[in-house]
Amino acid sequence: MRLLLDTHVLLWWLQGSDLSELAVEAVASPENAVFVSAATAWEVSIKSALGKLTVDGDLLHGIDESGFEHLPITLRHAAAAGGLPRHHRDPFDRMLVAQAGAEGLTIVTRDQRLAAYRVPCLAA
Repeated sequence: MRLLLDTHVLLWWLQGSDLSELAVEAVASPENAVFVSAATAWEVSIKSALGKLTVDGDLLHGIDESGFEHLPITLRHAAAAGGLPRHHRDPFDRMLVAQAGAEGLTIVTRDQRLAAYRVPCLAA
């Protein structure tokens, strides 16, 4: 399976807390490729700068230490995100949906609104 971590899932993974057993098994499985979007790093950076989020340690180091693959934002992803229906207003989540659709990824998330986009989701 090819997984894309929603921002909250990445943060919970790095903190070692609050994920379902199914999500932990899927993310930890060496048979699965696990991706973190550039949109996630962007979202965390913005929310940290605004004082809305506190992240312990170096986010990029934590991603690399976990063995997760980086997923850049491409022009194709950006165009797809802009064309999505307005089921979800969060631009970062809309980008994750666009990337999951374009790259054949399953989003690991607790955000039930993402299922409206008909991309594969795994409950976190």
